[in-house]
Amino acid sequence: MSEDKINRYSDEDLQEFKELIEGKLIEAKEDLVLLRESLSHKGDNGTDDTSRSFNMMEDGSETMERESQAQLAVRQEKFVKSLENALIRISNKTYGVCRGTGKLIRKERLRLVPHATLSIEAKNAQG
Repeated sequence: MSEDKINRYSDEDLQEFKELIEGKLIEAKEDLVLLRESLSHKGDNGTDDTSRSFNMMEDGSETMERESQAQLAVRQEKFVKSLENALIRISNKTYGVCRGTGKLIRKERLRLVPHATLSIEAKNAQG
């Protein structure tokens, strides 16, 4: 029986993916904490006590850096939410089912992108 003919992964497969996702979720949340701390200037070694001319030069690059960090934080929050949603799909045994084709997403893809909701075929069809 090929993976494409059955409509869900076995409980053993789901457990494997759950462990993979839980590990990635721990890392992702730790990264998010670091990004948020960098945005709130915890442990900051800023230019507040330096000369005004140096401080003015730093203001522009600091603003760009903060915008970049904010974008990374938003992306990381989205990644954490995607992983959490994948865990929900595991608990209701719909994990790994392509929302475009209804077929199972290949295990290789799920191991690389465990929060995937589309098979490669469906993703390519989107354009």
